[in-house]
Amino acid sequence: MIADPARSRMLAYLLSGEFASAGELARAGGVTAATTSGHLGKLQDNGLLVCEPRGRHRYYRLADAEVAHALSALALVAERGAHEQAWLQPQRQRLREARCCYGHIGGRVGVALFGCLRQQQRLLETAAGSWALTESGSAWLRGLDFTAALPAGNQRFAYGCLDWSERRDHLAGSLGQQLLNHFVDQGWLRRSSGGDRALTPTPTGRQRLLPYLGLA
Repeated sequence: MIADPARSRMLAYLLSGEFASAGELARAGGVTAATTSGHLGKLQDNGLLVCEPRGRHRYYRLADAEVAHALSALALVAERGAHEQAWLQPQRQRLREARCCYGHIGGRVGVALFGCLRQQQRLLETAAGSWALTESGSAWLRGLDFTAALPAGNQRFAYGCLDWSERRDHLAGSLGQQLLNHFVDQGWLRRSSGGDRALTPTPTGRQRLLPYLGLA
């Protein structure tokens, strides 16, 4: 299923974790609407996509985080021999700094965020195969003006996701998703309007967020 070039491009387009219409996926896959319909049916039948009807329209997303992780892992294997060279390409530089990865932050910003929480003492602690935020961790996040209520105690709260470009873990789980939304709402990160997954740090974000994460 994944090896077909058109389907591969459609799946990669959906790695942000958001819904997309069949027309958007047709453009991403570089195929006609009729061909897209056949591809989407096969991807659904094999459990890689789910479809949500909304009125007369149908929208598609990856079935779950496990599919997203599998796609990212395959990308890592595919680029083993030319990883650094591939990420020197100008069109990939924006993705390498920060990008949306199934609803959380990937790239250097996401890796730095997870690194800060893990490396500084008592910010995260292991809990039931996942990570739990400590009181010190909550205080550290308040330094980023993040004060949302955070349910803990489940394996999907905070965990590591192997990053495609950095080959280290970035922060995933519901905590990572809430932080992405917070940074966008604060105007520190801006979602791409060009159809890719890039997250662009704004001038305010470069002054307020990046230094807090130890990034120049």
